[in-house]
Amino acid sequence: METSTITTINPYSGKTLESYNLHTKQDIEHILAKADRTFKVWKETDISKRTKLLKKLAKLLRKNKESYGLLMTQEVGKPISQSKAEVEKCAWLCDFYAKNADQFLADALIETEANESFISYDPMGTILAIMPWNFPFWQVMRFAVPTLTAGNTAILKHASNVSGCALLIQNLFEDAGYPEGCFQTVLAKHDPIEQLISDDRIKAISLTGSEGAGRKIAEIAGKNLKKLVLELGGNNACIVLNDANLDAYLDTMVNARMQNSGQSCIAAKRFIVEEKIYDEFLARFLEKVSNLKSGDPEKEKTEVGVLAREDLAEELFKQVEKSVDKGAVVAYGNHRDKAYYQPTVITDVTEDMPVFTEETFGPVAAIMKVKDKDEAYKLASNTRFGLGTMVFTEDIDDAYERIGSIEDGSFFINEMVKSDPRLPFGGTKASGYGRELSIEGIMEFVNKKAVYINK
Repeated sequence: METSTITTINPYSGKTLESYNLHTKQDIEHILAKADRTFKVWKETDISKRTKLLKKLAKLLRKNKESYGLLMTQEVGKPISQSKAEVEKCAWLCDFYAKNADQFLADALIETEANESFISYDPMGTILAIMPWNFPFWQVMRFAVPTLTAGNTAILKHASNVSGCALLIQNLFEDAGYPEGCFQTVLAKHDPIEQLISDDRIKAISLTGSEGAGRKIAEIAGKNLKKLVLELGGNNACIVLNDANLDAYLDTMVNARMQNSGQSCIAAKRFIVEEKIYDEFLARFLEKVSNLKSGDPEKEKTEVGVLAREDLAEELFKQVEKSVDKGAVVAYGNHRDKAYYQPTVITDVTEDMPVFTEETFGPVAAIMKVKDKDEAYKLASNTRFGLGTMVFTEDIDDAYERIGSIEDGSFFINEMVKSDPRLPFGGTKASGYGRELSIEGIMEFVNKKAVYINK
């Protein structure tokens, strides 16, 4: 019987990149057993040795950023400059935990009637990661680096179209000196996922993906009483108030929507603009968007590549067309050619349109005009998602007072929402739960054990 395969395709050229054999049930059992055996040794490894490996990991990432970046670009169509920046960010992540993990994981002393009492942060075991294609290195590394450093082992089920990146990341950990079995990749379609989650050797799951995928995985994890971290879709609002400094921040606003060809959960998808600044904002925003350089993602000057697959571009086009049918106006763009989607600006958007209610995963900016800041914040909160909100204003005191009214996992003032190793990252509502990065990220997959000693 012929082994089934995964074939990766360059979305820009349409050419086949590589074919990979899927892992069989026996292969997956071998991977699970190896992860479990390795955990028993790895969990006893001193934290100083684990952080030393992080430094080697960072060195390899920086040394190989050209080749790693090129593979990313070829598999998902990401502009090469952004691919290399992604690799650099992964190295920064390693630097952060190499410096801070020892402190994060140190026993927390608690004063009680005991002679000694404290919280011990013990690793849980083997953690399963199910990851998407849009940031094929960063999404994996921001899970794997703190998870392994806490003493766990990890198994990755990556998106099929980035199978090359998935295998490369496993090799990266092994080349840095991590024991075999610490980090392994499973090449599989969706069927074996329930089998993996149900296995007693898998102690918890981290998923970054769509809302639909999150609901399915949560159902399986709940049935098996497994800890779960979910980072799902987003429909972030970018609030532009009358006093916003467009000279200083317009480039940031454009980048917030168009970075990675708009394929980001935390991208600014809904621009909510106060009426007094609306005309100036729209004119300048349109000029910036129209000047973005689309083209071959392997060229350094390209700012907008292609979407990762042609079907993604087709779905985005349908969302825009349905919105136009409801009265939205295409102010710029909306041209599609296979996997390429032209940067697009939509105006006259109302709350019942797909470009407002749904996540648009591509370079489409939906623009809305509002009377005042109260209406702006109210409209921004009218979403089932909760990853992040950004506001551009010179009235920092007023924005500060509104922090508590924003339900999202992030609230950025005069900056685009972005992930940062030093800050916790995650969402609320339909955007998921749990946190990655910072001290909160390394604490997600540890047993916070209370220890009480009387002598």
